[in-house]
Amino acid sequence: MSVRTDDFDVIRGELLRIGVRFARWHAARRVPACADDAALINAYRSHIDHVSAEGGYRTVDVVRMTPGPAGPDPSRPGCPVREKFLEEHVHDEDLVRFVVSGSGCFYLHAARRVHAVLCRAGDMLSVPSRTAHWFDAGVRPTYTAIRFFREGDDRAAHFVPNGIAGRFPVLDDLVPMT
Repeated sequence: MSVRTDDFDVIRGELLRIGVRFARWHAARRVPACADDAALINAYRSHIDHVSAEGGYRTVDVVRMTPGPAGPDPSRPGCPVREKFLEEHVHDEDLVRFVVSGSGCFYLHAARRVHAVLCRAGDMLSVPSRTAHWFDAGVRPTYTAIRFFREGDDRAAHFVPNGIAGRFPVLDDLVPMT
């Protein structure tokens, strides 16, 4: 069975069945696209504090993926940054991400199904530890997210041998560029 929908309540319900939380947040005030990390964190402080207290998260940071000369070009075949995220893996910690701007697709391999969850600005996703997953922000990423961690430096990915990620369409195939 395949479900493809933009209906928030349907998405949230489907994800809850596999123990994944999905929510939508709004900033306390308008945040400019060029805001620095501290401004982004301050804009969502009440949400961050609530999730941190509830889940025992001690560290938050901001991750940005952008196309261009600032880093490896994800549109180039074999780009190590993109390819690392495209491999099926698990973490010893929960994966908690709040998308500040842009979009990315989290592929969750749970309960013998793959759930492709397109997260856009305002979406918060909380995936239990040891849930197999992979991620794609596309060949020309514009993705900024706040990440939550319980342990400061243990963010290691454990790759799944013979993972299935390569059998599924990447973000650019799911949501063609316009």
